[in-house]
Amino acid sequence: MASAPQFATAVYSLAAVFIWGTSDFLGGYATRRANAFLFTTIVNIGGLLLVGTLAAGTHAQFPSGRSVAWVLAGGISGGASLAIFYRALSSGRMGLTAPVAAVLSAAIPAVVAMFTEGLPGRIAILGFFLAAVGLWLITRSEGGTTPEGIELALIAGTGFAGFYLCVRQAGDGSAFWIATFTRTGGLLITAAIVLARRKFSDITAAGVRWGLLTGCVDSIGTVFFVRASQSGRLDEAVVLSSLYPAITVLLARLFLKEHFTRWRFVGLLAALAAVPMIATG
Repeated sequence: MASAPQFATAVYSLAAVFIWGTSDFLGGYATRRANAFLFTTIVNIGGLLLVGTLAAGTHAQFPSGRSVAWVLAGGISGGASLAIFYRALSSGRMGLTAPVAAVLSAAIPAVVAMFTEGLPGRIAILGFFLAAVGLWLITRSEGGTTPEGIELALIAGTGFAGFYLCVRQAGDGSAFWIATFTRTGGLLITAAIVLARRKFSDITAAGVRWGLLTGCVDSIGTVFFVRASQSGRLDEAVVLSSLYPAITVLLARLFLKEHFTRWRFVGLLAALAAVPMIATG
């Protein structure tokens, strides 16, 4: 019976992988023709409407004030990072920027766990090394240039790590309410940036529709991640959920015909292989 929680964590995490990977592809593609922060504001509105309705409709228990505070903080970190991530996906190659953000967002919680729960095992240490090699191969200059969007992906990955850590602190409350307040936090930060920049028309009607759809899809992924983090260790949930770039890369390859140089492809494989190794020990 001891393996049941781990099995549940894996199931919820892998569900988040497929859903987040799809939503990131949709968001990255849509923001090629829209302002990233305005688009992400629409994403947050769509997601908030869906998970808020589910939370109220299922009569889920309302979380404590402490949990709400942590989740709002996580939503602010994740919301700003999502806009930056969409910009990275739209300005560079999805197959390169998505793994960079994923590895960094998985590594930071693993380092936190290292200080709070002890040193990781040998496999985890090997995963850090492999991730470093993969990141170097992906980001190294070829022809005197660095792949566009990599810097933004690094910033986004750091913010996603903050989101993961804050959600963990929220405890075992309703996944629907936690997802609702993460969307609320995300909406607050992205809407504030849009208002400050006064750019309200940098999106088409089709972009609004794509944003609402992306928000609904992404929020369902958040619900699954919350359940994964509640059913097992945070590092396990984060590492498994961080496999989502595999789906984004696959979709980019199928629909956008993205191609990679040989060494960047090797770096991509190394980065993806590092994710399940980090924090497993």
